[in-house]
Amino acid sequence: MDKLPEHLVWEILGRIENTVDRNSASLACKQFYEFDNEQRHSLRVGCGLDPANVALVSLCNRFPNLTKVEITYAGWMSRLGKQLDDQGLYILSTNCPCLVDLTLSYCTFITDVGLRYLNSCSNLSALRLNFTTRITGCGLLSLVVGCKNLTLLHLIRCLNVNSVEWLEYLGKLETLEDLLIKNCRAIGEGDLIKLGLSWRKLKRLQFEVDANYRYMKVYDRLAVDRWQLQRVPCENMVELSLINCIISPGRGLACVLGKCRNLERIHLDMCVGVRDSDIINLAKKSSNLRSISLRVPSDFSLPLLMNNPLRLTDESLKALAHNCAMLESVRISFSDGEFPSFSSFTLNGILSLIQKCPVREFALDHVYSFNDVGMEALCSAKYLEILELVRCQEISDEGLQLVTQFPCLSILRLKKCLGVTDDGLKPLVGSYKLDLLAVEDCPQISERSVQGAARSVSFRQDLSWMY
Repeated sequence: MDKLPEHLVWEILGRIENTVDRNSASLACKQFYEFDNEQRHSLRVGCGLDPANVALVSLCNRFPNLTKVEITYAGWMSRLGKQLDDQGLYILSTNCPCLVDLTLSYCTFITDVGLRYLNSCSNLSALRLNFTTRITGCGLLSLVVGCKNLTLLHLIRCLNVNSVEWLEYLGKLETLEDLLIKNCRAIGEGDLIKLGLSWRKLKRLQFEVDANYRYMKVYDRLAVDRWQLQRVPCENMVELSLINCIISPGRGLACVLGKCRNLERIHLDMCVGVRDSDIINLAKKSSNLRSISLRVPSDFSLPLLMNNPLRLTDESLKALAHNCAMLESVRISFSDGEFPSFSSFTLNGILSLIQKCPVREFALDHVYSFNDVGMEALCSAKYLEILELVRCQEISDEGLQLVTQFPCLSILRLKKCLGVTDDGLKPLVGSYKLDLLAVEDCPQISERSVQGAARSVSFRQDLSWMY
C-alpha cells in the first residue's frame, strides 16, 4: 500500500462501507486516519457519548464533512451519563455546515430551544424525530421556517406536538416528499388538509394513529369544506400507509384515496370507515398499483359511522383485479376479533386477484374463507413465488399437499395453522421444490417433518397463543 498513489488509496478506502471496518482501517496508519476523516459522511452515536457535548465537538472537528448524523439513546439510563441536550444541537448546527440528514431518537433532554438552533442548517433536507417528548409544535415551526429544503420529515411518538402551524407552513413551501406521523396523539387525520398544495409534491405518506387514543375528531364546517374542495391531485404519491385511521365519507383521507394516479403501494391497517366505493375509486385511478395490504377491523372493533356500510366486500377485490394489471403483492388480514361467518371477502373475490393479476407474493392472515379449494386454485397461479398463510384454519393436509403443483412457488410460510399436520408436508420432503419453508407455532407439525422439505427450513414452536 505504501507504493500506491494517494488517489488509489483514497479510492480503495472510499469503497469500505462498513463502519467497523472503516474504524479499523483508520487505525492502520496516519494516512488512512486522515483520509477516513475526510471521507466520513455519516455518524451514529448514543449512550457512549460522555460527556456528550464535549465528545460531539471532538467528533465534529475530526469529521468536517458529515452530512448524516444519527443520535439515539434507546436503552439509556441515568448511570450512563447525561444525554445530549440543546447545547449539543447548537454544536451540531455550528460545526456541521454540510448537515443534510438528522435523526434524533429517545433524546429526552432536547427541547424547542435545540430545534431553534437547527434552523440555521439551511441544507437540512431530512429530519427524523423519535420519542423526543419535550418538543412541541412551536419548536417544529421555528425549525421549518429556517430549513426551507425539508423533503423528508418523520415524527414518531412526539407526544407534546399539539399544534400544526408547522404543517401549514410546510404546505406552503411545497418541498415535502416524504411525511411520516406515527402515534403523535394531538395530530389527527383531518389536520393533514393543512398540507395544501404540498399534496401535489408528496411521494410517501405514512400516518398512524395511536389505537389507544383513536377518536372521531370533531371538525367544523370550514374544515370539512376544505377537504371537499381539495382540487390538488396527489399525482406524485407512490406509497400510502394508513394505520388505525378513521375514514369519514366525503372528507379527510377519504378524499385522498381516489386521487393517487401514480400510487404503487398502499397499506390500510385497521382503518375504520373504509368503504367499497373508496377502494373502487382507488383502483380506477391507481392503475400502476403493485402492492396492497389490507388489515380489516372486526365488525365489533369500533361502533362508529353506523349509518354507512363499513365492511369491505368482494366488489373491492374485483375492482382491484379489473383495474390494477401490475399488482404483484397482496396481503389480506382480519383482526383477532373477526369470526368466520363475518368474513368480508369470499373465496371468489380473493381468487379474482390471483387469476387476473401477476401476483408474486400472496399473504393471508385469519382469512377463514380461504380453504383447500383456494389452494387448488393456486395451482394455476403461474406468477406466485411467495405464499404466507397465518391462522388460515380451513386449510387441511389435502390442500397443503397441492403446494408441489404450484408452478413457481419458492417460499412458503405457515404460522398458527391448526388444520395441517406432518402428512401435509410429506410430498415436499426430498423434492427441494422450495427454497425456503418456515413453520411457526403450528401445533400439529413437528420439527422432524420439515427436514428436507426445502433447501432451507425454519421451525419454531410456541403454543402460548392458543391459551
